[in-house]
Amino acid sequence: MTVSTSLVSLKTSGGGRAAPAGVRGPRPFGSRVYIETYGCQMNINDTELMEGLLAEEGFVRVDGPERADVILVNTCAIREHAERRVRGRIGELQRHRKRRPELVLGVTGCMAQRLGPRLMEEAAGVDLVAGPDAYRGLPELIGSIQANAIERGQTLLELDAEENYEGVASVRQQGVSAWITVQRGCDHRCTFCIVPYVRGSEKNRAPEAILAETRRAVADGFSEVVLLGQTVNSYRFDDGDFATLLRAVSRVDGIRRVRFTSPHPNDVTPELLGVMAEEPAVCRQLHLPVQSGSNRVLKRMVRRYTSEVFLEKVEATRREVPGIALSTDVIVGFPGETEADFEATLELMRDVRFDDAYLYRYSRREGTPATRFPAADFVPDEVGGERLERLIGVHRAIQREINESEVGTVREVLVERPARSPGDVLGRTEQNKVVAFPGDRGRIGVYTTVRLTGTTGATFMGVPCHADEGGFRFVT
Repeated sequence: MTVSTSLVSLKTSGGGRAAPAGVRGPRPFGSRVYIETYGCQMNINDTELMEGLLAEEGFVRVDGPERADVILVNTCAIREHAERRVRGRIGELQRHRKRRPELVLGVTGCMAQRLGPRLMEEAAGVDLVAGPDAYRGLPELIGSIQANAIERGQTLLELDAEENYEGVASVRQQGVSAWITVQRGCDHRCTFCIVPYVRGSEKNRAPEAILAETRRAVADGFSEVVLLGQTVNSYRFDDGDFATLLRAVSRVDGIRRVRFTSPHPNDVTPELLGVMAEEPAVCRQLHLPVQSGSNRVLKRMVRRYTSEVFLEKVEATRREVPGIALSTDVIVGFPGETEADFEATLELMRDVRFDDAYLYRYSRREGTPATRFPAADFVPDEVGGERLERLIGVHRAIQREINESEVGTVREVLVERPARSPGDVLGRTEQNKVVAFPGDRGRIGVYTTVRLTGTTGATFMGVPCHADEGGFRFVT
């Protein structure tokens, strides 16, 4: 028997009656929950939301699956590689049933939304599947499964055009940055991207709620916040835009650094650049995904800008915000990409000289428009792989040149964690450059003035130095 509600399709045990959505079901107090997260910063923040919802209902967070009564795997669907990793991990987690057959194993997030019930068919032993808009239903559903009130094999998958998780207190357990989601979903519909189909259309939170969450983060000891959205700078609420929101967040008492990700080039406005230039707390760092240097490929991707427009955005950004560090995303081997298209991408990379870049070979995502291009358009794997290696080589050479030019300068570093090198800690500059330098765990969360003494090409080595830690931007 199946009972359908607005948020959940519940399979009842033995033909019994399932509790409708919104009715409080059984919740065994003190159940231990472990959540493992894959994917982007949005997924990290979603995990924090889930932990907040579960904590309100008496669930207790544990740090490892071996101690858990409930294991949730929060997933990403952007690339096939990420989904393969999750499938493998689900198989590994099954071993914990040997000692605890009553264990509840769930898969949440974008991969769960994309595959739905198929995931339980393809990965035996999954007890529930929940998409990004259905996390409020998790405590009740898990409690009902644990109490044998309903069968295992449940789905919560409907997208909710109003769900912004207002009123849910995120549980932030680690790190020195507070992730704050300001926008969920996406309206851009790039042909390669699965996000609009697993997270729905764009939904923007009220600025008052965002500012309240920022103040709570400060009260919890965070001085750096990262504003999150699929195309974060397209944020709009009533008469306010993202530039207005960014300025307001940067002026919250106790906030020392503000970052945001991931913006869309089309929404890099003069107003946004003005805020980045004027507000001391807004980091001089911008992630600007270009995806391709070929106008023909950009049109097939439905990116809605040309390479010339993109370069104009870069020029304006560097003019208005001196010393800014730029990073990007690039996809090679997109269907129909020719050698000439790829060479245009290499040329753009050489022209812009990004400080950092996330470089990928195109990955087919079932359900996206790009999969419907003619079969002859798809670039062979070996060609795509070879292009990716060439692109990586060009980028790494540029990155090394940029970073070598910064050796000897002084930067303010927010320490994040111990480094792999013994006796060192790792942190980031305002421009998101990673620096390792001597220090112990007592420095985590502390802003430290560091002189850069060397670089591996991608990261820096440094030493603490005696300089004024307050207020400087870009000391050389």
